[in-house]
Amino acid sequence: MSKDYYNILGVAKNASADEIKKAFRRLARQHHPDVSKQPGAEEKFKELNEAYQVLGDDRKRANYDQFGSAEGGFGGAGGQGYGGGGFEGFDFGSFQGDFTNFGNLSDIFETFFGGSRSQRGYEAERGNDLSIELSISLEEAAHGTEREVEISHLVKCAKCNGSGAKAGTTPKKCSTCGGAGQVRRAQRTILGSFTQVMPCPDCKGAGQTISNPCDECRGAGRTRQRAKIKIAIPAGIDNGYKLRIEGKGDVGPRGGSSGNLYAFINVKRHPVFRRDGADLYYKYTAGITQAALGDEIQIPTIDGEVTLKIPKGTQPSTTFRLREKGMPHLHRRERGDLYVLVEVKTPTHLNQKQEELLKEFAKSRDKEY
Repeated sequence: MSKDYYNILGVAKNASADEIKKAFRRLARQHHPDVSKQPGAEEKFKELNEAYQVLGDDRKRANYDQFGSAEGGFGGAGGQGYGGGGFEGFDFGSFQGDFTNFGNLSDIFETFFGGSRSQRGYEAERGNDLSIELSISLEEAAHGTEREVEISHLVKCAKCNGSGAKAGTTPKKCSTCGGAGQVRRAQRTILGSFTQVMPCPDCKGAGQTISNPCDECRGAGRTRQRAKIKIAIPAGIDNGYKLRIEGKGDVGPRGGSSGNLYAFINVKRHPVFRRDGADLYYKYTAGITQAALGDEIQIPTIDGEVTLKIPKGTQPSTTFRLREKGMPHLHRRERGDLYVLVEVKTPTHLNQKQEELLKEFAKSRDKEY
């Protein structure tokens, strides 16, 4: 685990969602780079946002608590940038000195500074992330597997190489913003006067305009394409886990970087085993003679059958533990255990001879006491 997000927000590991939200609002207001003049305020604000993006989301928080990563160990909990969800919108009229009614981080920038953090920068816009769902068997989850999926995503236009301009022409510098991609104006807010930075209304933040657009992509610089992607699923993966496939989302407009592809894993219910983390549970029904006299039985495991010895006098609801016969731990060499619950079945239909034998047995037992 590279960062302690609970420590960053100053909350306990058992903090409620409301406590986490309040802690983030308070610290975000204190360290906002356009409010705080302290050195390193912007980096501190980014760190607070990263922590809240994880702890403020139930699924990411669960992954972080279990694996040390919001994404279950693939790529870490960061990388979300600014603009996650979590608040309820902002009303200037109800502002009482804290951020009680803020929306997400994009709303903070848009309310105070006229644009999201990504809009204030000079970098090309990043492409959208994509997601798919994959269903696998428990055996595949135990041993790991590979799946090939077909997706539809936006890629760089091959005809104009992503520029959006027709062959033989080039985009021109925007005359409104001078190629900066943004314009500025002064604005007064409840926190004082700020310089508002907004995307250029003419070039939409690109810094360039296209007079003769490419006839293939119509100036977008991107075209839609179907592609086959191989996804490696690691051994020990559990239901609800999210895998990140770097750079396989949509490419950004006009040279922007590609988003990611996220694969949400669904491990199908097994007809024999019940899973709890890395441990497996199996129920075996024994006859009364097996339980009384003992027996050696074949028990299925995720890797094949093994022999289990039932000792004499085994009582109903006895559980046997087979060490390291369960699921592998994700990214670890250790395995879970297999627990075998033995239930004893009482016969419901007996012939006359069987009844007599049981009665004789009962008489002999009574003599022992």
